[in-house]
Amino acid sequence: MLGFLQGLSYGLFLTCLPWLLVGLINPRLAVPIEPPGRLQVILRYCLVVPFISLLLWLTSLWGGFGPTLTGWLAGLVAIPVALPLERRLRRFLERRRVRRFRERLAAEAARRRAEEERDAHEAGLLVLDPAHPPAEADDLVLALCRAKQALLDVHRPDLAVQADRLYSRYRHLLGVLEGRFDRGELAFARARELVSQVGLGAVDTLHSMAAQASGVVNVDGDFVRRRLSREGRRLGTQEREALRRRLELLEETERRLGELAARNEAALTVLDDTAVSLARIETGRPQASVTAERALAELSRFVSRADRYGRSGS
Repeated sequence: MLGFLQGLSYGLFLTCLPWLLVGLINPRLAVPIEPPGRLQVILRYCLVVPFISLLLWLTSLWGGFGPTLTGWLAGLVAIPVALPLERRLRRFLERRRVRRFRERLAAEAARRRAEEERDAHEAGLLVLDPAHPPAEADDLVLALCRAKQALLDVHRPDLAVQADRLYSRYRHLLGVLEGRFDRGELAFARARELVSQVGLGAVDTLHSMAAQASGVVNVDGDFVRRRLSREGRRLGTQEREALRRRLELLEETERRLGELAARNEAALTVLDDTAVSLARIETGRPQASVTAERALAELSRFVSRADRYGRSGS
């Protein structure tokens, strides 16, 4: 075994010079590192490999001097055999590193969107479950469920919360309508129809948002920004321009989504204004037979005469 190691050290040392010359001519043939460079070739075949061969030679001296032919041959083919194996190992480790990096970015993006969705929730918000719509769901509520599912499918829960906000406003407005009008009244039917039209317009906007977001659903903006910041100088001009174009598409899409979201915010404001206006309408008959002011006046007169009633009865 020591003789084999001694022969291996001699064969490995003899191949350093040929591989150094090959690497100086074409570094890609001599080093498995990406991107290859001549400095790496010099370090590898002037320092690293000679040091390994020297270490093997010193280790094998315990058995005396006796290099074997098998060791010589193994040393001569060690580098051409090790290079492709090291290349595969490095590619495997790089793919695993990139995969874990993307998983971290995806987890961070999901956490950030969950926080945005939580921050976007309002007090008393009713949450729609697209898979299980409410039992009393009408056409508008079902359309809101489909729109919310479309936004969830493109991984935008921060935008899907608008469907919940519209549903909450719609349910509240229906409650106000039922408290102010009878279901058989023409005013109730007309008001509900107008509210439904506003809601359906907001549903169309939600579907437009889902369509816009689907175009960039596979573009990871954080990954592109990190790559540009870390590898910007090493990237080619064409690749750098392609990455910048992706960022421009993301920014343009986010701007368009912001405009559509603002349109829905206007619709929510209209629904709130309608609810407040309807709540101010007095359509019911007073349940008391007299007004509150008259009742208070009668009560005051009764109290002022109470003492007289007591004296006359004593």
